[in-house]
Amino acid sequence: MEAAEGVRSAGLASEELRAEAPGSRHCPSAEEAALEVSWVQGFPKKNFGFINNQTVCYPCGNYILFLDIETKTRTALQCQTGQVGAFAANVNSQVLAFSDRKLNPIIHIYTFPELSKLTELKGNAQLDYTLLAFSFTGSYLASYSSIPEFVLSVWNWQENTLLCSVSQPGVTATSLSFNPMNWQQLCFVNESSVTIWCIERNNDEYHLKQNPVKLPDGQRSMRPHKDLFFPVSHSQDPYHGPDLPISAIAGLVGDEAETFMPRNYIKPSMNPTAHCWNATSEIYLGCKEGYVLVIDAETCSVSVLQQKPLPEYMRKISDVVSYVRREVQKKKGGKLKDLQKTVSFAMAFCNEGLYTAGSEGILFFYHIKDLQYEMKICADILQPISSLVFSPDYTVLLLVTDQGTVYTYRPAHSGEAVKLLDACSSCFLAADFLTPGDKYCVSVTISGEVQVWFLEDGTCLSKLNLDIEATAMACCPSSNSVAIGTKRGQVYFLDVTEVEAPRVIHRIFLSKFPVLSLHYDQSGQFLIATATEGHIFILDARPSKLFQVLGYVVLADEVLDLSVVSDFKNDLVEVVVLLNVVEVQRARLEIFFLSSSALTTDNDKYVNEQGMLNACAIKKEQYDLDYPLSSAVRLKDNIVYGYCTCAPFVCKYHLSEENVLEDPSVFLSEKRIPSNQFGSGFLCLSPNSRWLASAAKDGVLFIYYTSTMDMLAQKHCHSYQGGGIRSVVFSLDGKFILVNGKNDGALVCLKWKKIKKIEVEEAAFHWKSLLPTLNTSTSNENVVLKSMAKWQFDLESTSESLPQEKFKEERLKSSNVEVTEEDGSITSLYSASTNDMTWIGQKIKKVIREETQRFANQKKELQMGLKKLRKTIQKMMYENEQVPDIEKLEQQEFNLDIEEQERAQEEAEQEVARVRKEIEMENLVNCYLQDVIKHECWDAMCVKGRAVKCFHKACEVKNYPLKERSEEELETLEKVLRLKKIETADLTVQRKNLEIESEIVLSKEEGEKAEEVTADDSASYCLIGSLSSQYGGDTSILYHQGDLHTREQKVNQIVLLKDIIYKVKTAFNKEFDIVAQQKKHEITRVKERNLKIREILAQLDLQVEVWEPALTDDEIPERALTVQDSEIKVERYLTQQEREKEVVLAKLEMERRLAAMDNERLRALNDMMGGVLEVKKEDILKMDIPPPPFISKPEHVWNDEEKKIFEEHEKKVKELNEEKEKYRRALENELKKLEASIQETTQNFDETVCKLSEKKVKLEMVICQEELKIVNLVYALLLDEELDTREAGLHNFLMKKEKEKVKTAKTIQTTKNKIEAYTDTYEKAMVEEKNLERGFAKEFADVPANLLDELFQLYKHRPKTPMTEMLLDTANPYGDCSGSAEDYKDALTLLMKAMDELDSPEHMPNGLDPSIWEHFCLARRNKVESEELVKWKALTLAEMQAFLQRRMDDNEKIKSEIEDIFQELTWLQEEKMKLQLNLTVQFLLKQGQVELESTEIPDYADAILINKSVIEELNCSIMAQGEKKIASMVECKDFSKGIFQLEWEHKKMRMQIEDLKQKARDIVTLPISKDRQLFLTVLNYDSHIAHHISVMEQTLGIMDKLHKKNVKNRQKRIKELEKCISLKEQENYELSLELKEMLVSVSERRHIFEAANTHVSEKIAKQRYRQILKQKHLRGLVKEQEQQCEILQAEVERLRSRTFPIL
Repeated sequence: MEAAEGVRSAGLASEELRAEAPGSRHCPSAEEAALEVSWVQGFPKKNFGFINNQTVCYPCGNYILFLDIETKTRTALQCQTGQVGAFAANVNSQVLAFSDRKLNPIIHIYTFPELSKLTELKGNAQLDYTLLAFSFTGSYLASYSSIPEFVLSVWNWQENTLLCSVSQPGVTATSLSFNPMNWQQLCFVNESSVTIWCIERNNDEYHLKQNPVKLPDGQRSMRPHKDLFFPVSHSQDPYHGPDLPISAIAGLVGDEAETFMPRNYIKPSMNPTAHCWNATSEIYLGCKEGYVLVIDAETCSVSVLQQKPLPEYMRKISDVVSYVRREVQKKKGGKLKDLQKTVSFAMAFCNEGLYTAGSEGILFFYHIKDLQYEMKICADILQPISSLVFSPDYTVLLLVTDQGTVYTYRPAHSGEAVKLLDACSSCFLAADFLTPGDKYCVSVTISGEVQVWFLEDGTCLSKLNLDIEATAMACCPSSNSVAIGTKRGQVYFLDVTEVEAPRVIHRIFLSKFPVLSLHYDQSGQFLIATATEGHIFILDARPSKLFQVLGYVVLADEVLDLSVVSDFKNDLVEVVVLLNVVEVQRARLEIFFLSSSALTTDNDKYVNEQGMLNACAIKKEQYDLDYPLSSAVRLKDNIVYGYCTCAPFVCKYHLSEENVLEDPSVFLSEKRIPSNQFGSGFLCLSPNSRWLASAAKDGVLFIYYTSTMDMLAQKHCHSYQGGGIRSVVFSLDGKFILVNGKNDGALVCLKWKKIKKIEVEEAAFHWKSLLPTLNTSTSNENVVLKSMAKWQFDLESTSESLPQEKFKEERLKSSNVEVTEEDGSITSLYSASTNDMTWIGQKIKKVIREETQRFANQKKELQMGLKKLRKTIQKMMYENEQVPDIEKLEQQEFNLDIEEQERAQEEAEQEVARVRKEIEMENLVNCYLQDVIKHECWDAMCVKGRAVKCFHKACEVKNYPLKERSEEELETLEKVLRLKKIETADLTVQRKNLEIESEIVLSKEEGEKAEEVTADDSASYCLIGSLSSQYGGDTSILYHQGDLHTREQKVNQIVLLKDIIYKVKTAFNKEFDIVAQQKKHEITRVKERNLKIREILAQLDLQVEVWEPALTDDEIPERALTVQDSEIKVERYLTQQEREKEVVLAKLEMERRLAAMDNERLRALNDMMGGVLEVKKEDILKMDIPPPPFISKPEHVWNDEEKKIFEEHEKKVKELNEEKEKYRRALENELKKLEASIQETTQNFDETVCKLSEKKVKLEMVICQEELKIVNLVYALLLDEELDTREAGLHNFLMKKEKEKVKTAKTIQTTKNKIEAYTDTYEKAMVEEKNLERGFAKEFADVPANLLDELFQLYKHRPKTPMTEMLLDTANPYGDCSGSAEDYKDALTLLMKAMDELDSPEHMPNGLDPSIWEHFCLARRNKVESEELVKWKALTLAEMQAFLQRRMDDNEKIKSEIEDIFQELTWLQEEKMKLQLNLTVQFLLKQGQVELESTEIPDYADAILINKSVIEELNCSIMAQGEKKIASMVECKDFSKGIFQLEWEHKKMRMQIEDLKQKARDIVTLPISKDRQLFLTVLNYDSHIAHHISVMEQTLGIMDKLHKKNVKNRQKRIKELEKCISLKEQENYELSLELKEMLVSVSERRHIFEAANTHVSEKIAKQRYRQILKQKHLRGLVKEQEQQCEILQAEVERLRSRTFPIL
């Protein structure tokens, strides 16, 4: 293992004991000895960095480890105050920073390779620092603290000063980095956002300015930023009011209002995972969604990188590679990797491009150009990569995995990644020295990884992975074997005779219980393994005995600790076990002795059949101690030291009969030594029993003298944050101590730095005394070890996936037997193989096998008896099936297992009880729910909801359920009514006063009109807005809708409107109750008439169904609250008392019926007269005259008397039938009257219900009208409250902005003062620099002129600009980074180093005195320093001015924001005033009252609602003023009319004068032409002109006739041509059809010709050729004729245009 070389101490002897552990105490003996770190082994966890080109460093526990990647050597730096927290390394300055993890942590700065502390940075962090980051240039360090501060701080680590800090409550950071090109930019990344912090500098002041970056969502879309606190525009709605921000609607005031955002506005953005800077100050950001973003640090704009589309051939190759990779992953059984959308968890930038890696374990390279990239795979390490780190020279790229394994990749070679550092998958579990203990040691991790280390320098010699969960480890003193215990109860034995190649040689499966600890005695004869539940196994530790298990002991309590003491004289091994007694708060020691001769030679004598040691073999002793202990060790003189758990001290006990309390079983501690440790701990005894080591959770190791318990030494090698110390072990020679941390992953090897010589000699003497015995046994046993074969692992047996349930089942199976019915043999339930069976299981199996063989005869007898019993029972069951059912026995009666039967019955009863309880609880829940619903919806109602239905119509009317108004509501209503009465009285008085004043001004007629208008308004419902006054509501108590300006008035109006609604509903309910009562009366009447109808139907003997009305459940809702017996469909469950009561009632009913049947009088009456004493008229239909007895004889046999009797009988029968018919008609008439009466009354009731339904509809309209008023008022109140909330929020925001303005103004003023002061300093520096140059000639005046000129040239000469090696390195992408003004000292130092070469005597002019040259060099250096000082001051001044400009810009921005706030506040005041005046008024408008001429609705946005009387008064005054104005206008018009008339006459005269003068001038200058001469000479000039005109008209008529004639000829010619054209077209069409047919025939003949392969004659060919030529000639003629037609048509057009030019 080259990756884990030895770690040597860094030489920190002066500092290792400088900082003591928390709570440490000083003692005189502590100075006598001291421990130092020999080496440290550990593995990195993500924090990894280069300190120079070939050295990497990483934290591990309390140490910083440095690894040379070339030589693989290590050094360590210890954090003296505990575990290392945050960590960072600076390559340029070769310093590293780390924080400790304690209260009020400190940041430590160390140099490399000196590893000396430079400084400590003490901030205000209380718990921990999470991140540290160095700037690329300069001496700046950024830190971020965890809860509770969450403070981002920037330090100058060279000057040990805090420059600036800012708190971000609740923000947890994941990464932090400076911009390599500009240290004043800092990238801060958490799980969901990215922030760029700008560090602004104002000379000696520093400020952090936040610039949050808005990331795109998962779909790569950038959402525009929407300011919810300051909307872009205020839209105005005449009804809904102004559009306010959501925070005002939510009622938020203060900081919450500014940051509030509804859930629907929040959309998840991309989640950052990794970032890095490029050379142009841009940030590459990897996201969980698989995208790579580019962030501009200046503008904070974000872009998404897109993959450049591949060429077609490259796409095919990529598909093939992807397919092959998927197939390989399938075969390996791994998870498929989507390389198209990889998530980057690590990034690194170089000149060539960007390297990324993630959970896929693949290193990608991105070649980026114009937001497009080309990706290629560089390496695949098959492990998730957590970070990428470039070396300072950018030749090596480190790949750090999640487990801590580190690979190196060289981009220039483009090879595979090489493993640099191999990590363990878990923390160290234990470590021990390999016999003889002075050369090698062995460690094991929790995951089962075994390492062999070289003790001198910590070199890892070999590694073996067992792939199990280890729980304990120990090295055997008698051989080079190592025992490792596992969680599954197995013990593995390793052969380490060859340290470079350890191997597993044997494995023992002790039990299913995890192995807790392994201990060897000093002679290496026994291996004691402790397991859970008090099991202690004794094994033979010698390989020659094949690690035989000798036996085991089971203790009653839990084992806390175990120690072994060897007695070489008596050949005994004393085992001291510390037990945890749960019942009492005390510890218990159990001591038993093991004799090597007895157990190894005659083992069967001292071990029972199950492998348990007998009491006589181990001589067990038990001691109860007075304190609860967590660890205990025993010395050879019966002295026991215990680590107390209830208090920090070590107890000393002397196990003798003298120190006994009153209770003889409890021992009192002889001495209590206070300990400075805290938390649970343990003790460890050195091999020579001289030193006692104490370790606990605080991570501090204390070593005491066992004789005096004085402190020998202490070492803070681990920390409480890392879980403290897990294990401590001394080497046999006492020179080394291995200390293993619990959770920090560090293994520390300590050695003595300073100790008394006698102590060393005693330890060496003890070691040398053991060496002969150990060497003898080791040499013998190692030969056996080497000869043993390598253990072959069984994958199933070593698997860790076997659940604990299976362990329990197998444990139960191993201790039970089963009797089978088929063959009656006893078989073991545990049938595993020997390899998978535990040692205890094998013993139990052996015992069972022996018992089976011993009791074989008894078993057979029992089996025969069982068979006979089975046959007897089967025969009884068969006989039972044959007997009658009443004699049959139940099936369970034949069950002989009464206990099983009772158990089944008990389980059934328990299940019934459980189900009954569940049903009862469910019923209880339903009952409670029923009570709640009944209370809310029924009991709380003073008017229950019910309905009334019609008898014959589908009409239903429901009342209004009403709750009883509370006392608070009634008091509020009464208060509002009193206030309204007072306001009404006050308004009446004011109106009277106004009427008295207005009577003086208004006339009587106007007053009468006003009274009429007022009467009309009061009588109208239009302005009231509802018709509630017609339905029981008193609208006179309401405020006028135009007077609701204040909030109190609106609230009072709502209370009054609710009262009106309640009264309207109450009035309706009264009418409803009357109708409901009427229905009950009607049903009663119908029932009474139905009784009569049923009697009539019975008398008429008609089977007709009688209509019986009844009330439904909606009309009697009380029925729903009671359950009738008829509704229950299942049999009712009766208790025992109810059953007994029911039997008694049944007996009483039977006796009553028997008594009723015993009445003799009733029986006689029923027999004789049908149960009645007289015949009623209603029974006439039932009467019947009996025929005479001789009716059965023939008529000819009758005598006269019989014939007479027969005639009388017929007469009576006839009369009876007539009476029956008459009575039947009367009954039918009565039946019809009753039915008609029922029909009439029910129909009348139905009409009443219909009228009530119509009224209910109107009432619903009225209630909706009032509720609409309430809704409008509530909305107005809500809007008013929102405006108040918005105003309060703006005032709060304004106060913040004003504070910011004051602060900014103060900063501006302070900065201006500083700039003025600094400008003076800068000017002074410039003056001094110029004075130095001017004074050069005076200072060197005695130098000759030729030398002076040469010196002046040298004085002006400057060396080349010095550059560091890093900047000269072309591979570094950040080589051209800009420095700051604070780099002045570094630049000056480099410049002075460069000046040393110019100051050398080689450059001295010839002939110059050396003293003058020295003076000249000093002057030149002063000049150079002055120039650099001026440059530095200029840079500082520029930074200050830039800072001032930024603050002034911020001030202007704040001013504009304050102005906007004031504008919005003014707008809010105006809106509030509008809302108070611009009220919502509800009108009632009849249909047809509002008519519009068009369908467009006019815009009433500027309309004003006022009273009609105001308009009429205004119209009257306007008319009066108008009449006055008209009169004055008429007067003015008449006067101005005369003025205008005079002006017109004057103007007319002036124009006449001008005309006359113009005519005179025209006459004088008029020329005489022929026409004028003709006009003057011809007597009748007009007739002459008329004659001339007539001649011209005749000429024009002749020309028209000629033109028309020509036009007709042309048109005729055109028609002829058109006819010709049509004929030609027809011929062409026919020719084209013939041509098509000929072409078809030609093609057919060609096919025929080709098919027949015949030759056409030359004559036919010529004939066809002529036809073709003829067709061609005809086509030519057609074309010529078409051309001629076109020419003729053009000629016609030309002639037409010539003849009729006007057209």
